[in-house]
Amino acid sequence: MDKRYEVYALADRHFYETPDRLSAEGRRAPLYESARRAVPEGWDAARIGDWLTLTPLGPDGSPTAGPAQGWKIHASATGANAEKIAAIVWDYCVPRRIPFKFVPGPQPLHLRNTKYAGRDSSGKFVTVYPADEARLHEVLRELGELLEGFEGPYILTDLRWYDGPLYVRYGAFARTFVVDERGSLVPAVRDGEGRLVPDRRAPSFQVPQWVTLPAFLEPHLAARNTTTVGELPYRIEKALHFSNGGGVYAGTDIRDGSKVVLKEGRPHAGLASDGADAIARLEREKYALEQVSGTGVVPQVRDWFTLGDHRFLVMDFLEGRTLNSFFAERHPLLTPDPDPAAVAAYSAWAVRIHGAVERAVEAVHARGIVFNDLHVFNIMVGPDEESVSLLDFEAAAPVSEQGRQVVAHPGYFAPPDRTGLDVDRYALACLRLALFLPVTTLFVVDRGKAAHLAEVIAHQFPDVPKEFLDEAVTEITRDVAARPSSPPVSFVEPGDWPYSRDSMVKALLASATPERDDRLFPGDITQFSDGGGLGLAHGAAGVLYALEAVGAERYEEGERWLLDHTAPAPVGTPLGLYDGLAGVAHVLDRLGHRQRALDLIDGILEERWQNLSSDLHGGLAGLGLVLADLARATGEKELAERAAEAARILVRRLAQPLPATPRRRAGLLRGWTGPALCLLRQHELTGEPELLAAAGAALRRDLECCVTHEGGSLEVDEGWRTLPYLGEGSAGLGMVLDDYLAHAVDDTGAFDRARAGVLTAAASRFYAQPGLFQGRAGMILHLARTTAPGADHERLGEQIAGLGWFAMSYQGQLAFPGHQMMRLSMDLGTGTAGCLLALGAALDARPAAHLPFLPPLGRPTERGSAS
Repeated sequence: MDKRYEVYALADRHFYETPDRLSAEGRRAPLYESARRAVPEGWDAARIGDWLTLTPLGPDGSPTAGPAQGWKIHASATGANAEKIAAIVWDYCVPRRIPFKFVPGPQPLHLRNTKYAGRDSSGKFVTVYPADEARLHEVLRELGELLEGFEGPYILTDLRWYDGPLYVRYGAFARTFVVDERGSLVPAVRDGEGRLVPDRRAPSFQVPQWVTLPAFLEPHLAARNTTTVGELPYRIEKALHFSNGGGVYAGTDIRDGSKVVLKEGRPHAGLASDGADAIARLEREKYALEQVSGTGVVPQVRDWFTLGDHRFLVMDFLEGRTLNSFFAERHPLLTPDPDPAAVAAYSAWAVRIHGAVERAVEAVHARGIVFNDLHVFNIMVGPDEESVSLLDFEAAAPVSEQGRQVVAHPGYFAPPDRTGLDVDRYALACLRLALFLPVTTLFVVDRGKAAHLAEVIAHQFPDVPKEFLDEAVTEITRDVAARPSSPPVSFVEPGDWPYSRDSMVKALLASATPERDDRLFPGDITQFSDGGGLGLAHGAAGVLYALEAVGAERYEEGERWLLDHTAPAPVGTPLGLYDGLAGVAHVLDRLGHRQRALDLIDGILEERWQNLSSDLHGGLAGLGLVLADLARATGEKELAERAAEAARILVRRLAQPLPATPRRRAGLLRGWTGPALCLLRQHELTGEPELLAAAGAALRRDLECCVTHEGGSLEVDEGWRTLPYLGEGSAGLGMVLDDYLAHAVDDTGAFDRARAGVLTAAASRFYAQPGLFQGRAGMILHLARTTAPGADHERLGEQIAGLGWFAMSYQGQLAFPGHQMMRLSMDLGTGTAGCLLALGAALDARPAAHLPFLPPLGRPTERGSAS
């Protein structure tokens, strides 16, 4: 579970949304009094993300030109003192004409300090930009005196000034970007020789090599390094987990050699929805564990101490594995043809495990405690794979309080009407379904989906008792009928083409917000950090591409939006095919807006594009494909030369030794499969045999990262998991293997064996998500396109039917959830547009729908089909 998504699920009940927008009740979030002040004369104010920025103006009315980088000051704050700190900083900075910014309201400040907020931005409430080191020292002294005694969370990226809420860090003042060593466009500063280099923002204080720490900060750095764990009676051996509230560590009690777990709580950080910080939550956990001590279903408390200002709870280490880890090895639907005996055995085991969990929860309830955070990551299954214990009691509360949840896994998050023991009962009901189909995050969008999932489970697991599922649905959907979440869907099966196409198109257009500047279609949270929701994977370009690919009526207002928002594109917009401007240019050209496409390409070529990563997603492979396509369409020699240059760079990189890393990324978007596609298409244009040979070598690199499972499924091995998916798994590799073997002979048979393994990987009975790049829609696209021996319509039909497991309603039309499935998505990479494209490729009578540069096989690669 990617915890970043929880924050983006707060502001809207249907889609991922920036938390600074409308609240759930439809009202604007409240602002601090300082944020409501009139802008001072001679100043400019602007809202940028969740910041309110104030900049003094020069005599000509334009913002004063301060330094582009330097030592900046941050002030942290709590919910209780933020209003006062904002006012003090305003009253200090405005008369002195010092630029500053602050978080303008309590809601965005709270979200910055929640448990799973970004550790690199946690605690930052105010930023002040001194003009030089002398002014830095002056501001620290004077503002530090004004803020003496104020508290706030520790800012992990910075160096603290005395014991107050002020911190310092060297970094960029202005928005400047550079391509880093991984080939990504990132915020930048200039080094000692004037070169742009990445502005590192790791959650630890670092001074750039070319910068000298000011002498007045040296004592503070020394003070920072005085707190150590050397005198503790515990040896910390491994960090198990980090959050904004602190770490969880495995260790040994050096007094008796026993294994322990240490949980850390940072003051004022890691906030729950009720405002409790990590220390308060750790105190709750200690109290709850002491109350249920001796039940045999929880770890025993061993110690409780403070180090620095951090609190630590020490508990016994429990042997075993969390319940979620059993799915990959036990779940019988992770294969095309599940063995009925395996299905029956798993069903019996899952029902027994659920019974053990129920008994453990009842034991906790008998001691007067509500667990309040039951889910598969907080259930420890013992080495016997039958007994269970419960972990992580920081959300637990006395039954007598009859409280609501304050921290919860989205797949088990009880509706607001559930309090006290009913919270755990709801989670136990969700667990009944999640043990068989772990997709219960769908319930945060629509609890009515529980009945549909129960039907699927009953069909796939016929030995599960009917009452076991019926009782779960009854508990989950209590009161749903009385309060429907959306207009009922006039349900259309995904395979019922063209009706499903028309319904998805209506859902896409109904979701559009052309009045907004940050995005046109709701999609993945990535769209809020990639230049304004423009791109092919997660932005407007991808949805417009899918609509055009399936023959939908043109959405001219959407095209105008994309044209308006690329004139010019926002500063810092990535350059690549799927993440940025190259993909936007490709789509605009397909839609007939060639001059804008060429303008965007000209802007890309002014950057250090040769330093981009090699991959298809945001790197040289994707850019090279777009350049070659536009060169072929326009006849512009310069574009053809740049495309050839991109291919030559890829060939040179391919000849270099691989970096000594334990695991490499592989697959269509992030691995060497994307460069193989670029080299293959360039070979088709030029006939150069070395390009074809290089494409084969690139594919072999990715095959080295794959493993074949017992059932024959070939998947990309990431060390801790294996992936069959289109974007970063083996299905994307299989697509380009198909294209490569249309031009080359597989002398060793390795490529043909790999294609067979990909076919098996693309025919599994269960995938955890519906999306194109990381879910079932990608399997549909591959099976609809592949020429591998053994591909058949029956497997394709099964995957199309399985996509219906995830079908949801938006305004009565067919839509699909996005990544993490906590909200719907309309984008190409994770949501409805990607499902639309895949179904169009599989079902449309005119098989034109395809991913860029991966046309239906057997077609010529002239302009219009190769793109």
